[in-house]
Amino acid sequence: MPRTVAIDHVRNIGIMAHIDAGKTTTTERILFYTGMVHRMGEVHEGTAFTDYMEQEKERGITITSAAVSVPWRDHTINIIDTPGHVDFTAEVQRSLRVLDGAIGLFCAVAGVEPQSETVWHQAEQYRVPRIAFVNKMDRLGANFNRVLEMMRSRLGAKPVAMQIPYGAEDTFKGVIDILAMQAYVFDAEQGVTFDVVPIPDEYRAAADEARTALIEAAAEVEDALLERYLAGEDISNEELQAAIRTGTLRLQHTPVFCGSSFKNKGVQQLLDAVINYLPSPTDVGHVHGHSAENYEQEDTRPPSDEAPFAALAFKVITDPFVGRLTFIRIYSGTIATGTQVMNVTNEGKKERIGKLIRMRANKRDELDEAYAGDIVAVPSLRWTRTGDTLCDTRKPILLENISFADPVINQAVEAKTLADQDKLAESLHRLSEEDPTFRFHTDAESGQTIISGVGELHLEIIVDRLKREFGVPVKVGKPQVAFRETVSSSATANGEFVRSAAGKNQFGQVTIEIRPNSAGKGLEFHNELKPEVLPELYAQSVARGALEALKVGPIAGYPMIDVVAVLRDAGFQEEDATETAYAVAASMAVRDAVRKASPILMEPVFAVEVVTPEEYVGEVIADLSSRMGRVEGIQSRDILQVVTALVPLSQLFGYVTQLRSLTQGRGSYTMTFRQYEPSVARH
Repeated sequence: MPRTVAIDHVRNIGIMAHIDAGKTTTTERILFYTGMVHRMGEVHEGTAFTDYMEQEKERGITITSAAVSVPWRDHTINIIDTPGHVDFTAEVQRSLRVLDGAIGLFCAVAGVEPQSETVWHQAEQYRVPRIAFVNKMDRLGANFNRVLEMMRSRLGAKPVAMQIPYGAEDTFKGVIDILAMQAYVFDAEQGVTFDVVPIPDEYRAAADEARTALIEAAAEVEDALLERYLAGEDISNEELQAAIRTGTLRLQHTPVFCGSSFKNKGVQQLLDAVINYLPSPTDVGHVHGHSAENYEQEDTRPPSDEAPFAALAFKVITDPFVGRLTFIRIYSGTIATGTQVMNVTNEGKKERIGKLIRMRANKRDELDEAYAGDIVAVPSLRWTRTGDTLCDTRKPILLENISFADPVINQAVEAKTLADQDKLAESLHRLSEEDPTFRFHTDAESGQTIISGVGELHLEIIVDRLKREFGVPVKVGKPQVAFRETVSSSATANGEFVRSAAGKNQFGQVTIEIRPNSAGKGLEFHNELKPEVLPELYAQSVARGALEALKVGPIAGYPMIDVVAVLRDAGFQEEDATETAYAVAASMAVRDAVRKASPILMEPVFAVEVVTPEEYVGEVIADLSSRMGRVEGIQSRDILQVVTALVPLSQLFGYVTQLRSLTQGRGSYTMTFRQYEPSVARH
């Protein structure tokens, strides 16, 4: 079956923002205006099309990113509606890894919020071109220009206003298009129709000023336009649009649009902007990876149906109807049902493509073939996990994996009945396959099952899903912090392993120095010996033994972080040397040196941002101080105050209840992991 939409008419985009900025509502309007649904769902009513999990409907938030495919102006737009809550930031991360462009959504009242910053910087990391949409222009306190200023100061972005609002708050009528220099006024009901009218006199000066800024932004991209602009020549709208598109793809600036998704204003123009300014797979160009035979050697694939097949698995979910579903982004080539592909990441194992499904949120269409640029789901892949590369068996390539944050919070769970014990282990295994930031293990001492995640809400949702989706109700313990250990000074120790077994001697002897590493650098091993002193084969065994020993700290058995092990000296007897002996000797030396190097307990510290009315600032700061928090600053945001502080995670359990009590329900907070610091908790 031939391709129905050319690859340069495909857009793979994500909608990203802070929690409650209106991402899901915007997606609902897009589905309605593109004819995918005939009635708009609402988040507050629990009827949003893309929030199909029970937990999403109850809480009115997005937990898992949902893929939706919609047609618009002879184009296909694949949209991923990502979560805004910081506990589900991995969903944003894995989506950005496979998307070509993104819409950054900002609330016209709150502006750039903490999670907006987090996802924006994640998009910077993955070099994803963005347009911005200032939503909720109908709300009390909406201020378009202040959002632009916050984008400059907080994100370091260069916003270019492609529209300005026609009215604001309760008088918001529509938008003024700066490129076409005309206004759009939307009908009061569903916003399907709109009138194109001349710009009202009271907005003429603001529109002229915005157009001058737009021309200057375009002129910065194209030198020829700059010369013509300085010479006073006219520049056509087509030339301006092409220059703004080029600048957007180069990440030089961000076109900004505005509207009110809830009041059905400005969404069609946002869809036009996706097509006009965000890249197709051909604009993004070749995907870069590594040779499957030699990781040091770079390999690439063009965004072409004729090229060898290459795709990245970026998400695994358990679907109640078809079982395990793996979402893949196809970078090159064509894939058909019945084809066999190779999983390069997982030891070259073969997978058979039984079905190809295009997901429309929780609805699905079966396909015979999928092409370069497509995002599709494949059921029943046995060996494939998040971040794995699938490719042509004859032309393997290894694409860059996706890195995720480590869990920082633990909780003990226990099945309520003995019959559910095996079912619990199986359910946790399936959840950990879906969510790379969720882990579980059995505590060797207590025999308890410990689940680990990135926040309280994250674990709360996991427990809820165990009960509802998997039918395993569990008893839960109090959340515990995932501590780490490190060393605060340097120390050196010898390790010697000499054994004789079954007439065979084994010998290994090393001297290893342990010292602190820079924060965030993790565990490292350095070999300072030449091969004449200790051959490379045994040096590798020393490295393996040393790093293995650093996995468990001497204080309470927590994993160690930010430690360097240096091989200083070694004894070598050629006839008796064995790899095992050197690994054991290294392990003994490391454990001894770590005990001498003043080990300390480390705990996760979070950056907390509290938004509160001014009259409660004193109580909020006093409470943060009582939680061993360090207040870093206080800023005004219109009538609200924003308090930023660094607080140990161990002191933040149940903070939301206390904050509501202190501020009579008017305060809110967000927290993001900052770093590990020496623990202040008592143990």
